[in-house]
Amino acid sequence: MKQLVLLLFIILLCVTGKAFAQMPNDAIYMSKNTACLALSYGHSSWDKYWENSLKRPNLNIGTHTTQNAMAMLAVGVTKNLNVIAGVPYVWTKASAGNLMWQNGFQDASLWLKYRFINKSGFSLHAIGGASIPIGNYVPDFLPMSIGIQCRTATARLLARYWNRPTGIYLTASGSYIFRSNIKIDRDSYLADGKLHGTNRVSVPNAFDASARIGYQKAAIQAEVFAEYGACDGGDNIRRNDMPFPSNNMKSTVGGVYAKFQPKNIGVNARAAYVLDGANVGQSTSFSVGVLYQFRYIKADKNPNMHQ
Repeated sequence: MKQLVLLLFIILLCVTGKAFAQMPNDAIYMSKNTACLALSYGHSSWDKYWENSLKRPNLNIGTHTTQNAMAMLAVGVTKNLNVIAGVPYVWTKASAGNLMWQNGFQDASLWLKYRFINKSGFSLHAIGGASIPIGNYVPDFLPMSIGIQCRTATARLLARYWNRPTGIYLTASGSYIFRSNIKIDRDSYLADGKLHGTNRVSVPNAFDASARIGYQKAAIQAEVFAEYGACDGGDNIRRNDMPFPSNNMKSTVGGVYAKFQPKNIGVNARAAYVLDGANVGQSTSFSVGVLYQFRYIKADKNPNMHQ
């Protein structure tokens, strides 16, 4: 279940000056001529899931676990334009039953983040991203699949207000995700109450929204957040059946994030819990990591990151 395993909780490493972990869903930027190499570990597990709106366990699965290790590189092109790229390695397992677990490289992603308004603590950001599968994994084996093999394109608008004297900030964002059709290893399938005599599956597009309130000052950053994600259409898991890539997966997530960055090396952690959903597991997830920054072109100025 790709939507419920939001496991790309990256730890950005950033060699000079103060560094703050940056992601495609925040308002933090690398300075011009600086780059950030990222390594991370993420873990997510659930033992109950929503079959449409019915929350239930499944003794044939027991506890489902997804883990990932990820490398990401963030590059400051200008103080207002960053490029971010990442590749995750993902593996799944179940504590019961005989479903084969999967592992492998999932989807490579590339993001552009541009700050076009920045005045009196308020900033607006246009963010665009795309992903493409790079592993030969099986998409039609949910919930053990490590992904759904579709190409994506994402458009996101993010707004932030940061009161620099107090360190308090508010962030809100919304995205729309375009997703391609996929091919599966069978000649027909049931979806939306119909028999489809083809191996091509129409994967519904998706959208998400998030709100964050936090504190960022000196070496410390901490926040609480709420996220909502859903497909733009799709069907439901049929009674006692497996999930399918065409399902309308929905989730409401709450969580916390914290980072300690005294100098050029830091640590961060994130934890999240699915509060409500449909066609997803009620997962608990966390990630941990370290940060390291370097300058890829020499310059006279101190390569601090821009907020």
